[in-house]
Amino acid sequence: MTNDNINGTTVSGGNGHFGSSKPPENHHFGFITRFLESEKKNSPILFWSFVVGSLAGLAGAVFQIVVSKIFHWRIDIGLSMGEHSLNSLVFQTAISAIMVFVAFILVRKIATEASGSGVQEIEGALDGTRPARWKRVLPVKFFSGILALGGGMVLGREGPTIQMGGNIGKMIGDLFKISEIDTKTLIAAGAGAGLSAAFNSPLAGILFVIEEMRPQFKYNFLSVQSVLIASAMADIVLRALTSQDPVIPMPILPAPPLSSLWLFVVFGAIFGVLGVVFNYLLVKTLDFFSNLKGWSYKLTGLYVGALIGIATWIYPYLVGGGYRVIPDAIHGNFGLIALVVLFVARFGTTMISYGSGSPGGIFAPMLALGTLFGMFFGMITQGLLPDLISRPEVFAVAGMAALFCATVRAPLTGITLAIEMTGNYWLILPLILTCMTATLVAQGLGGKPIYTVLLKRTLNIQKAFTKQTQQQN
Repeated sequence: MTNDNINGTTVSGGNGHFGSSKPPENHHFGFITRFLESEKKNSPILFWSFVVGSLAGLAGAVFQIVVSKIFHWRIDIGLSMGEHSLNSLVFQTAISAIMVFVAFILVRKIATEASGSGVQEIEGALDGTRPARWKRVLPVKFFSGILALGGGMVLGREGPTIQMGGNIGKMIGDLFKISEIDTKTLIAAGAGAGLSAAFNSPLAGILFVIEEMRPQFKYNFLSVQSVLIASAMADIVLRALTSQDPVIPMPILPAPPLSSLWLFVVFGAIFGVLGVVFNYLLVKTLDFFSNLKGWSYKLTGLYVGALIGIATWIYPYLVGGGYRVIPDAIHGNFGLIALVVLFVARFGTTMISYGSGSPGGIFAPMLALGTLFGMFFGMITQGLLPDLISRPEVFAVAGMAALFCATVRAPLTGITLAIEMTGNYWLILPLILTCMTATLVAQGLGGKPIYTVLLKRTLNIQKAFTKQTQQQN
């Protein structure tokens, strides 16, 4: 058909409405037709997002249950032998050393990308710089993560669940011959579902993908809907298998008075500095362990695991992801000196646990450190300014998000995570002030987002290895 121009007006020869014998299409029926056509086109990827989210929720729930049972089994066995007896020391040291050593063997021999949190690996997979070898990563991350976290390493379950969720997305894409761009959407959706399943926090899982993975995530209506569906389904499966309660049981706190809000700005600035220090030391610790040679490298899991076992025997609150220490700190079970000692000691064990290359995340340890320092700050502030601060726990909740924001540089995710984990929605304003300040101070000091730094470090190691291999050949 041709178009004719009459007096400046274009007349469509048969396919348009003007000058055509075909009557105009009913507006409402046209909308319905377009909607149905759009849904027909989009429904497959949304269906696969449903599947990915469900599988990620199942993996996350089983992972959480098994890790918790093994961790508490170790503690209970040790206590039954006598809290500080020689038999308990030998048991805790040996069992942790063996479990962590086996976890290291699985990672180093089968899937090296399963070390650490794995978040940077998912970001690398989304921008095409890192492979997502799900056939290796899924079993290795699951079992090595159980061994490492069950063995007491100061790491979180969110790293393994995020990486497993992303690799489940890749698995579905490969098995069902889904296009590359849609497979990457499923990888991102699986990562969000993994965080949702780790902390019973679906909104944080959604925001994490949108905010933290913004350089790699391809934004469009369909991809965002996929992340929403996957995160929601993961949380539904998790709640069905565990509980609907917040991860951290605590009372609902009233909003602090407006006259006290300046304290949260000061508090956030302190965490901005701490976040830069945390990231710097974490990378230095990673470099230290990766530069080890010979038996000191081969036996890393053995002596690091033994150290964690000894720490377990000395004081169980020194080890683990922090799921025990956070609620006890918030409920005021530690004095000022104990809070300081726990903060310093857990800061060190976090560096060693993650820096050694053990599989596990850093979200939970950071949340624990933020809670401990926040409670310390809150108790001091309450003593000095009782008219402004009646509940020091408000700083514990704010601190939980502040260190995360200063290190990861994802304030919306940090705020939402703290709210969903504690159920304290009334604290959103002090959380915003704390996290905004922590993020700006960290950025002003030249700090970089930790996962950006870790991905760059991984790519540099990969490049150096490739160059060395080429030279040898």
